[in-house]
Amino acid sequence: MKSLLDKLNVKAENPGACTGPGGWIEDSQGTVLESINPATGEVLARVRQATASTYDRVVEASRNAFEEWRRLPAPKRGLLVRELGDALREYKEPLGELVTAEMGKIREEGLGEVQEMIDVCDLAVGQSRMLYGKTMHSERPAHRMYEQWHPLGPIGVVTAFNFPVAVWAWNATIAAACGDTVVWKPSSEVPLTAIAVQHICNRVLADHGLQGIFSLVIGKGREVGERLLADKRLPLISFTGSCQTGRHVSEVVARRFGRTLLELGGNNAIIVAADADLDMAVRAILFGAVGTAGQRCTTTRRIIVHQSVAEELVRRLAAAYQQVKIGNPLEAGVLMGPLVTTQAVDNMMQALEQVKAQGGEIVCGGKRLPELGERFVEPTIVRMPEQTEVVRRETFAPILYILAFDDIEQAIAIHNDVPQGLSSAIFTTNLRTAERFLSCAGSDCGIANVNIGTSGAEIGGAFGGEKETGGGRESGSDSWKAYMRRQTNTINWSSELPLAQGIKFGE
Repeated sequence: MKSLLDKLNVKAENPGACTGPGGWIEDSQGTVLESINPATGEVLARVRQATASTYDRVVEASRNAFEEWRRLPAPKRGLLVRELGDALREYKEPLGELVTAEMGKIREEGLGEVQEMIDVCDLAVGQSRMLYGKTMHSERPAHRMYEQWHPLGPIGVVTAFNFPVAVWAWNATIAAACGDTVVWKPSSEVPLTAIAVQHICNRVLADHGLQGIFSLVIGKGREVGERLLADKRLPLISFTGSCQTGRHVSEVVARRFGRTLLELGGNNAIIVAADADLDMAVRAILFGAVGTAGQRCTTTRRIIVHQSVAEELVRRLAAAYQQVKIGNPLEAGVLMGPLVTTQAVDNMMQALEQVKAQGGEIVCGGKRLPELGERFVEPTIVRMPEQTEVVRRETFAPILYILAFDDIEQAIAIHNDVPQGLSSAIFTTNLRTAERFLSCAGSDCGIANVNIGTSGAEIGGAFGGEKETGGGRESGSDSWKAYMRRQTNTINWSSELPLAQGIKFGE
């Protein structure tokens, strides 16, 4: 592990704030945060967290850097992002393995997360030449109207533990191409991956003599996090986390008329129709429900299956679950690692007790695995007679609820009857059923798929959801607009001064 950390310039003791190359800030007043390997309980390294005064230094450096960065032509900004992508390619293996060691997802998923960073860098490079505005015909003669998009300012990015580097890249690379600077507050569960990424950023910035484009501040939520939310110097806060915390973020930022980009909880379902290809469905459900130990916002949590194929689907899923190898996520062949904390394990067990109280039946799984470690559990399949309160609430753990339906209208009603609205899918070979699911009266989620699962979104599409998921969109499509401000311009190239709507004033 020491060799892995050395490759990424992560030390046994690390400062928790940085403004760029040579800008690591030693804060003697900050408390020490330990990074724990959830698979082994080993302390990987320690971080000296930032205090309020250090936070202010970081934001001020970011604001100062923005003054010059926004003036650089967008295609030139894109070149820096391209070099960041090249640096990530160079460090893909050690960074991906650090994600696995610190967060607990399997090695293939850790490497995949870094690949996602690389892919979004490529997207941002192209976007830097496509920050388009529209032209409009004016009702007044000899006038030209158009809109343009300007950089917004320093952006605050708060990320969650389950995707410790990819979500930062979704925000930071697009924002940088748009002309913004970025202040990153990562989850306290995964500080080392953030430090490693900052070192990679610093290397790229140093080659261009730049400071403050990508900055890092690791600190307590009640000290640094709350300060960040209330900070008028940050016009946009991008937050990824729970619905409960997201509601607080929205309220605090709105009070100062700031903007929010919220990516919150999901309670994602797959509808399995009577004519579904069950081989495909089982593979998609297995990855969606068990991948990342059920700790993705796009994790498959509910299966809404037609009565006629319910028994067969459950039988196949139970057999597939028995083949899932659980253990150290760095080991070959392991498909599921630990939950991130012991509290997450407790939350799962409490949810399963509520399942029993609400009439549910555990088909398989549902136990702790202390012989592997205190954060290991069995992935669990539960049959429910109806969509009860525990099913409608997101539990961030590998619990899969099975619900039956009789017709597609009932299935869609069950599907939509949850507070969250992130990702959804249907398995069917009937075109009409598929289109019904995708219609305006079908899935109410931000993502709706046919014959693929709920998890594993590509970076080219806008990622995000509706209802309590927050309404934000990141990554592809026109998500770049969240990081910019729109300006409408009218140019009068005549010698007259006509007013809009034909108004005559003072004549």
